[in-house]
Amino acid sequence: MARTLIVLLALAPAGAAHAQAVQFKPLGEARLRYESVDQDGLASEAEALTLRVRAGVEAKAGRWSALVEGQGNLALVDQYFDGLHGAATRPIIADPENIALTRAQLRYASPTFAVTAGRQRIGFDDERFVGSVGFRQNGQSYDAVRGEVTPVKGVKVDLAYAWSVRTIWGIDGAGARQQAVSGDNVFANIAAQTPVGKLSGFAYLVDQDEAAIQGFRMSSQSYGVRLDGSKPLGKAKIAWQLSYSRQSDWHRNPNDYSADYYLADVAVGLGGPRVGAGYEILGAGSGAIGGAALTSFQTPLATGFKFQGWADKFLVTPPDGVRDLYASARWSWKAVGPLKAVTVQAAYHDYRSDRAVRSYGDEIDLLASAKLGKITGSVRYAHYNAGGFATDTDKFWLQLDWML
Repeated sequence: MARTLIVLLALAPAGAAHAQAVQFKPLGEARLRYESVDQDGLASEAEALTLRVRAGVEAKAGRWSALVEGQGNLALVDQYFDGLHGAATRPIIADPENIALTRAQLRYASPTFAVTAGRQRIGFDDERFVGSVGFRQNGQSYDAVRGEVTPVKGVKVDLAYAWSVRTIWGIDGAGARQQAVSGDNVFANIAAQTPVGKLSGFAYLVDQDEAAIQGFRMSSQSYGVRLDGSKPLGKAKIAWQLSYSRQSDWHRNPNDYSADYYLADVAVGLGGPRVGAGYEILGAGSGAIGGAALTSFQTPLATGFKFQGWADKFLVTPPDGVRDLYASARWSWKAVGPLKAVTVQAAYHDYRSDRAVRSYGDEIDLLASAKLGKITGSVRYAHYNAGGFATDTDKFWLQLDWML
């Protein structure tokens, strides 16, 4: 923490911290979740009932703030393989018991400049490349320094350097599933508002600088562009996302490869109902069918649950890449009786390899959620129907979230 404070003080304008009244804000949230998984090829089903509690405090004085937050995750029902403990004869549910300091950060923020130093959650754009893995109970945070600058209205420069990634595996993490992964990670994003949406250029240099993490093979450099916009169209609203990136090996990665990423997504909303469709490609690298592992487009720091279906079959991209053609429908109500923010949605995914375009399988995802007071409840289901990749899998979740 000492070096982060030195960097922060060097970046912040001199004399910015004057004697001011300090305001304290308590932080608290809890999540109770039941998850079950039935996966072909494994002898037993998995069942987990986990309770995550986070608590902390934020202190503010003028443009300065300090935040500390800790969390604990307890398995009330532990009939599952958490990736570290339990029998691997059951499907994995990646929520091991844990206690951790999730955030410990110091921040200076003015209208045009902000810098955050210390342990923090980081997300860029839609978290396809760098995210906080918010769905998993332990989440992902970064020991990092992040600077955000708005030199002119409508333009933002966002830069971060992270020397450690605190993973979802928690205090017992080891081997390929470590508690933390060190490395010189550099994230850069420059965005400008245009008539057709926010146009971003990015560079994400991921340094998984430990031999236990696939022999350094998850280190990569990705450079790309992204357009994210929306526009009213009569009573409707149309939204679109377009993105392209080129990735290659970086730092000590022994693989010599390059691969491409493409995204095209469009959605139309009519107040309550919303329909959308998209096509996402994480490309295969050069080589023959079934080529070397980890030479396709990889995103090891992404919030992977948000993409390519909730069954989590493609958290590591297969050697031949993956193409995801998907469609979704959603209906939302502001209120239904005492319930607020009521939503039901469904999505369908068709997965194929990028190289040779072979069928991997398909997936259906369903969700219903609503809020009552400070509690949000949700029920979620995913069914993966295997074709040429992985095995048939059914997942079911019941979840309650509470926030202070």
